[in-house]
Amino acid sequence: MRSTVVWRVLVPVVLLLMGLLLATSARLAAGTDLRAERRTELVDLIRAEQDRGEAETAGVTEMQGQLEAAARAKAPAPSPDPHLEALISEVNGPGLAVELADAPIPPDGVPDAYTADDYIVHEQDVQAVINALWAGGAEAIAVMDQRIIGTSAVRCVGSTLLMHGQVYAPPYTVAAVGPADRMQRALDASPRVAIYGQYAALLGLGFDVDETDSVTVPAYEGPLAARYAQVVE
Repeated sequence: MRSTVVWRVLVPVVLLLMGLLLATSARLAAGTDLRAERRTELVDLIRAEQDRGEAETAGVTEMQGQLEAAARAKAPAPSPDPHLEALISEVNGPGLAVELADAPIPPDGVPDAYTADDYIVHEQDVQAVINALWAGGAEAIAVMDQRIIGTSAVRCVGSTLLMHGQVYAPPYTVAAVGPADRMQRALDASPRVAIYGQYAALLGLGFDVDETDSVTVPAYEGPLAARYAQVVE
């Protein structure tokens, strides 16, 4: 009698657990945890970009000092570093234009398997595209017509994007001057971009990549010198 009671209790529990496992498996979509693991894991790349930004800042500061010294001495100005000169100059050439856009919320609401957060473009989506383009040999990149440098940071503020002190609403555009075929291959090979592509296919997020013969990346207009907090006595 006791064993019968035990089985009557255990069978519903086992069936419930099996249902939860099946639901979880469906959500993971062929072993990919979609956006559940979309937090950025790019510490090494970020540090490398920060180091490059600091090197650029130091180079610009040195060049400015040389120019000022040459002006005071009325002597010919030294030739600027080509890399730094390119950074503060507009860049034109062939490349890729990428657009990312929020997905429309279904008329009958968000399905139980998702949240409203899954229907919007996040900073890691934009950053994943930027990183892939750099990896593909991009010479210059702009997001929403703002030049990206080593110290640039792309941040989400609600459903908008904050960059260089400006707030932007979707759709977000990323323009890159460089070898289009290599950059496209880098986008295709990026796991983070692939996750965004899965959500684009499932929920209708915008993800358009166009090859073009004429891409314009404007000159960087923000401050290059690093600023630090200072204790005032």
